[in-house]
Amino acid sequence: MSETVFTYAAPALKMGRGASSEVGHDLRSWGVGRVLLVTDPGVAATGHPARIADEVTAHGIEVVVYDEARVEPTDVSLAHAVAFGREHGPFDAVLAVGGGSAIDTGKAVNLLTTNPGELMDYVNAPVGGGRAPTAALLPLLAVPTTTGTGSESTTVCVLDVLDQHVKTGISHTALRPTLAVVDPDLAISQPAMVTAASGMDILCHALESLTARWYADLPAKRPEERVPYCGANPVAEMWAEKSLSLLAGSFRRAVAHGDDTVAREQMSMAATFAGLGFGNAGVHLPHACAYPIAGRVRDYTPPDYPGDHPMVPHGMAVALTAPEAFRFTFPADPDRHVRAARLLDPDVVDPGPDTLPTVVASLMRDIGLPSGLAEVGYGAGDVDDLVEGALKQQRLLATAPREAAADDLAGIVRGSLENW
Repeated sequence: MSETVFTYAAPALKMGRGASSEVGHDLRSWGVGRVLLVTDPGVAATGHPARIADEVTAHGIEVVVYDEARVEPTDVSLAHAVAFGREHGPFDAVLAVGGGSAIDTGKAVNLLTTNPGELMDYVNAPVGGGRAPTAALLPLLAVPTTTGTGSESTTVCVLDVLDQHVKTGISHTALRPTLAVVDPDLAISQPAMVTAASGMDILCHALESLTARWYADLPAKRPEERVPYCGANPVAEMWAEKSLSLLAGSFRRAVAHGDDTVAREQMSMAATFAGLGFGNAGVHLPHACAYPIAGRVRDYTPPDYPGDHPMVPHGMAVALTAPEAFRFTFPADPDRHVRAARLLDPDVVDPGPDTLPTVVASLMRDIGLPSGLAEVGYGAGDVDDLVEGALKQQRLLATAPREAAADDLAGIVRGSLENW
């Protein structure tokens, strides 16, 4: 039997310039007396977390600050944050201020200061144990300072598992933030490459959720089997299309002119809206391929990111295989792929399999992203290794509109060594 039900959920949302100045009021309205603020060193250096902490304190709430979240979290960095939370707790709420890395770190700390066990118990199978939380989590208030991950909207905490050289996640509805406070002014300090890479994460969230396998084409589930990623559906489709239309008019401007407040506001909305889409529909092949690309990086260090360790930022890793992935998925639903391309570029004429890949590659080139996997250090000899890592992402592969076997994934990876 085929599925007949889709689900939708979202955090409460407060959006607009200056919204972050109201966080103390929001926490006080929940009866919070003591809160853990999670951020990372780069975001801490902007002064935003300290300002927010002062405003929260002014509402009579004690703030304990953890400012060592790692950009692109690992199992080791998350374990360190969890240990801090356990040592300095208990808390009444968690406040995450930063990009997806800080928000995901806040999710992990929230999970493991309220539930028994260790991090790998909860990481998605087959990488980890796939355990579900049994106790209620604390309220989580997420304040994004980058425009990309949509983590303020989603049920996912993404991490690198170092000894397996793979990026994966923890996924459960309990991880979704209680309130997302989206203040576009906080993204003004976001450097050009961070804007570009995180913006490609927005783009792929919207494109993947729009082109994901339709929910009614998935096998029927019992109520207890339902997961947050339920396949493309009418509500997620609405958010994804709005996100793409916002990106079409703002993405290039936000990268080239970071002080353009209108572009920043549109990017902030696009990020959150895409999160509301993919956080319910799911993502598929570009994200599945991205996790080993990020997890097995050797020596690439992108501009505008911390230079203390090699990394392929998540949004960049997702983008690098996106053109080839959408060329592969085109036969599953040509109309959706062409419609997505036209939302990004209304002048598109050719309704063929190269339409969306060409639009995506053109955007990548314009915003200064690497031209392909070769530019971040991968070669033909790495294809099998990257495919092995992608095959571990069964939760994501299941949402793909077209089944991708190992040979198919190898073709996508091989074709992504050079995108132009």
